[in-house]
Amino acid sequence: MTDPNPATIAIESLTFHYREGHFHLHIPTLEIDAGAKAAMIGPSGSGKTTLIHLLAGIVPADSGRITVHGTPLHQLNDADRRRFRIANIGFVFQDFALLDYLTILDNMLYPYRINRALNLTPQVREHAIRLATMMGIEDKLKRHPHHLSQGEKQRAAFAGPW
Repeated sequence: MTDPNPATIAIESLTFHYREGHFHLHIPTLEIDAGAKAAMIGPSGSGKTTLIHLLAGIVPADSGRITVHGTPLHQLNDADRRRFRIANIGFVFQDFALLDYLTILDNMLYPYRINRALNLTPQVREHAIRLATMMGIEDKLKRHPHHLSQGEKQRAAFAGPW
């Protein structure tokens, strides 16, 4: 019988190591329920970013099970993990990953321009503008990243992967 309220993130017996180097990650069990708040805290090199990459399906685990929103990532091939990531995961990179030659609005819409699986519609564009308004950067949409403060860049990056 399946659990009617499965954890949003569930990990069982996860192991991962990089082919080169001495880093090994082992997580016996982890469950994070929908709506729960969780923080990853640890020193540099302890595996925080690696865990995020595993949960997003960027890298596959060596062994164990990873389930995100009911999808068993450990059973997906590279192409299926990529499709899952496009449909379900948004990233805000530490360096904001904004392209200087694009305006803020174009940066927000960039994934729709480079990925055929995403359909750039007028509704998507309107949604991006609404998000920018909510983030207080609606007056910055026609500017390029080098004209924004660090805080404005951060808000633009956060509004982008919706």
